[in-house]
Amino acid sequence: MKNYDTLSEAINDLQVNEYPYDFNLTPECLECASLKIEIRPEDFKVDKIYRFEGMSSTDDNSILYAISSKDGIKGLLVDAYGVYAENISEAMRKKLR
Repeated sequence: MKNYDTLSEAINDLQVNEYPYDFNLTPECLECASLKIEIRPEDFKVDKIYRFEGMSSTDDNSILYAISSKDGIKGLLVDAYGVYAENISEAMRKKLR
């Protein structure tokens, strides 16, 4: 797995090479606005996880998930550490560990 120095570097490289779509996290699923689809936890897998920590503040921490759906759709989900912890279903929480 390739290492990246910054979140933006990782996003740019992964979008160009393999994960072109952006996913948004909802309480029960992932949404892809450009494709107008929802992907349930049982219909995707997390291929890679990248963690980034801010140099100046712990508030700058984030996780980048590279995700593939059962239908072959690949995209990225960016999540700040702990921000969504209470706002998602247990199934989503388990999937994104």
